[in-house]
Amino acid sequence: MSATSFKEYLHEKPEESRHNETIGYLIIILSSIFLLGGMTITVITANNQNWFLFVPYHITFHPYSLLGLAFTLMGTVLLILGLVLIIHYALERSWYMQEL
Repeated sequence: MSATSFKEYLHEKPEESRHNETIGYLIIILSSIFLLGGMTITVITANNQNWFLFVPYHITFHPYSLLGLAFTLMGTVLLILGLVLIIHYALERSWYMQEL
């Protein structure tokens, strides 16, 4: 591998990491929609909610109850995944920028 191709590689990889970091931000936006939707469904449909920290839940076999719980869980998982992706790609990009 020649020096110019390695330098081109170091220019392309931060752009790719920046793109992947943007996808992480979009995943966080999607997760907030799911999380708020699940909380809203649970608060509106359940008369007596149980609370786990700030998240309401009500477990019955009614479809709206399960839908609210599923949206809340998906939102939480996507939020964590988005944060991990953002941190990972930001650290990766900083390594490439340091090598330049």
